[in-house]
Amino acid sequence: MLTEFVRDHAFTIAWFGLMAVVWLGWAQEDPLPRWRWWLGAGSVLGVAVAGVFGYAVGQRWREPSALEGFYAWFGVLTLAEVVLAAAGAFVLWRRGKSRWIAWWVAFVVALHFMPLAFLLRDWSLIVLGIVQALALAALIPRLSRDDVVSSRLVGPVMGVTLLVFAAASIVVFYRSEGLPW
Repeated sequence: MLTEFVRDHAFTIAWFGLMAVVWLGWAQEDPLPRWRWWLGAGSVLGVAVAGVFGYAVGQRWREPSALEGFYAWFGVLTLAEVVLAAAGAFVLWRRGKSRWIAWWVAFVVALHFMPLAFLLRDWSLIVLGIVQALALAALIPRLSRDDVVSSRLVGPVMGVTLLVFAAASIVVFYRSEGLPW
């Protein structure tokens, strides 16, 4: 993260750790056997990141946030993301294409980083969203060709990108703030 708001920085790292667990967990819906260990290890890493930086958020809760004065807009963005993801999932399910639901939800998540970058005043989130959207687009031919649930491939893409972004953000955090506690 490239933000001047330490609380937001710590929160985003913690959140990305937690969401990496969610995506790597979804990948365990139908994983390749050789991936199981890596998915589990990534999930443990995500829990550790979420825990350490969740603590850092608690220690800095009274510090300023880029969202001050914009919490309502953040709520609108979050609601729009949830409604769009759920509506798309419902349409896919009704059309008998539920194996694409993970891909759709991931695509909505990747795109939501664009407006979120403006709210959090952190342009690095745009980079994350673009990387994820391009990686998801690259999966389309394989998912169209193979008859696998999209979570098998989408979960690792999303989980790993979130962990990599969190790791880079941890380095930035450490260099500017020191240890999170």
